[in-house]
Amino acid sequence: MTLLEFPQNFWWGAATSGPQTEGRFHKTHDNIFDYDFDHFPDHYWGGIGPDTASNFYNDYQTDIALMKAAGLSSVRTSIQWTRLIDDLETGTVNADAARFYNAVIDEFIANGIKPVINLHHFDIPVSLVHKYGGWESKHVVDLFVKFAQASFTLFSDRVTDWFTHNEPMVVVEGGYLYQFHYPDIIDGKRAVQVAYNLQLASSKAIAAFRQVNQNPDGKIGIILNLTPNYPASASPEDQAAATFADLWQNRLFLDASVKGAFAAELVDVLTNDDVLWASTAEELAIIQKNTVDYLGVNFYHPNRAQAPKYAPDSLAIDWLPDKYFEVFDKRGVRMNADRGWEIYPKALYDIAKNIQENYGNIAWFVSENGMGVAREDRYLGEDGIIQDDYRIRFIKEHLYYVHKAIAEGANCFGYHLWTPIDCFSWRNSYKNRYGLIAVDVHRQDKTLKKSAHFFKALSASSSFDISDIEMAK
Repeated sequence: MTLLEFPQNFWWGAATSGPQTEGRFHKTHDNIFDYDFDHFPDHYWGGIGPDTASNFYNDYQTDIALMKAAGLSSVRTSIQWTRLIDDLETGTVNADAARFYNAVIDEFIANGIKPVINLHHFDIPVSLVHKYGGWESKHVVDLFVKFAQASFTLFSDRVTDWFTHNEPMVVVEGGYLYQFHYPDIIDGKRAVQVAYNLQLASSKAIAAFRQVNQNPDGKIGIILNLTPNYPASASPEDQAAATFADLWQNRLFLDASVKGAFAAELVDVLTNDDVLWASTAEELAIIQKNTVDYLGVNFYHPNRAQAPKYAPDSLAIDWLPDKYFEVFDKRGVRMNADRGWEIYPKALYDIAKNIQENYGNIAWFVSENGMGVAREDRYLGEDGIIQDDYRIRFIKEHLYYVHKAIAEGANCFGYHLWTPIDCFSWRNSYKNRYGLIAVDVHRQDKTLKKSAHFFKALSASSSFDISDIEMAK
């Protein structure tokens, strides 16, 4: 037996979000996914939208009991802007929403689970997109801060761990570059402004937190999908492509959030290409002053970059960040065929060393990591339990590299799997299942998978036997 041991106070948990679990019950406003499904239901796998999701709005007590049974000591979810706020301009609070989120927080605490709260998980109110252009507007930035202030005022007496955005780059890429989230725009210059405004919103929310927070143990950060960009070869062209991909996909938000300034190399490129965001000295000072207390890091797969096939100065297309890099699909790698993603656990070690060596070894945790599998009922055992040994192996392999990084001084304090209960996953809906807990979306029956029993033992001992995956090293 080869036992890997983690600190006893290590966070063992899972992550989800409000719009992916709660359903639309009694919400004041529609978010972009509500609107998208209502108007374009064919965008969604199986025609299944966010109306019910996993029914957390009605089932939160039994759902949290299941999370406790799965051994979760912490759970990240989000507060829906579209649920909490009545008047988006003035930031008034909806009484039923305040009741609901207070009850959820109290239920987590009563079950010995630390509630970790994120504010924005892609789900901007659609009316703000139609009226102002959404995150293209700095007025919307200020409306978000009002929502954040209301959340801190209502819940920071009990919630100590806060995050401003989940994966802001997904908002940029999904909505403004590659058309996998509403409003399905392709416009590089607007995407650059959206990225800046998201960072400004995060920094302004952090400033508000430090004024409003009621808890001396309170901290606030941002959750970023940090994915190493490995060059396709040692050629100068491929190396340059991977460097720019890293600047755009990782360092844009990471440098501004941790160091308080955008990477000069990225600013130079955007300036030379005449697509740099509109900013003011006052805004840049806010970003500089209001850096994060810690980081959440989401990781699923590595990125591999190669030099683009077209010339960087091509006039045939409008500006897009990938004029400087192209995705390289490496052959002969391990894949999750259902999701189409490469499985490369060592990337988590590389992320950890980057944070340790280049970002002051700031405290961070794995805020999402997981394996989405389609038609998971294929693995249903005679005992009625999904035998997801593939997920257990995936977790062990990734934790092996987290443990290695911690042993070398990385300041990682936790691991959250995506996700506690199989959840609605945007336009993929329920195509791929990630949860420790299975859900029948028609009956809303929920059952622990084999991985939930593994996770409970992992959480209880803060250790696991690595012997069966020695080959993963």
